[in-house]
Amino acid sequence: MSLRLGLPLAAGILAADQASKWWILDGLRLQELGQVKLLAAGPLGLDLTMVWNRGVTFGMLTGDSAWHQIALSVVAALVALFLLRWLARAENRLTAIALGAVIGGAVGNVIDRLRFGAVVDFVDAHAWGWHWYVFNLADAAIVCGVVALVIDALFRPSAAPKKEA
Repeated sequence: MSLRLGLPLAAGILAADQASKWWILDGLRLQELGQVKLLAAGPLGLDLTMVWNRGVTFGMLTGDSAWHQIALSVVAALVALFLLRWLARAENRLTAIALGAVIGGAVGNVIDRLRFGAVVDFVDAHAWGWHWYVFNLADAAIVCGVVALVIDALFRPSAAPKKEA
C-alpha cells in the first residue's frame, strides 16, 4: 500500500517541479529578467527571483566545481534510495505521503544539479523587510514531507504492549 501511495506522489511532485523550472527558465525567461514582482500587500510580498543554488538548504555547502555538484548529487540520490526503502516499509498513510514528497523533491533537485550544476530556485517570499530563502517546488515538498514525518513521529499512538499468554 505504501509504494502505491508514495511513488505516484513522488512522480507527480517531480513532474510538477521540473515543469515549473522549465517554465521559469524557458517560458518566463526569469534568468534574463532577474525578478518579477507578484504580490505586494503592505509589508508582505511574493516575487519570482532567479537564484542558482550551488549548495544545499539555505545555500550551505556551496561550491562551484563539477566534483562538488556531483558529490552533492550522489549524496542526495543515496538519501532518496534510503527513503525509497523506508517508503516500501511505511506503516501508515501519512508516512507514505511524507516520504513520497521528500523523494520527489530530492530527485527534482538532483536532476537540476546534474543538468545545470546548480538547483533552480525562484520563489521569494518576504515580510516586513525579511526575506526567507529563495526556494522551488521541490524544496517546498521536502520541507512539508519532513514536517509531516516529525509530526507523525511525535504524535503517532504507540503500539499496545503484547500480552503474554
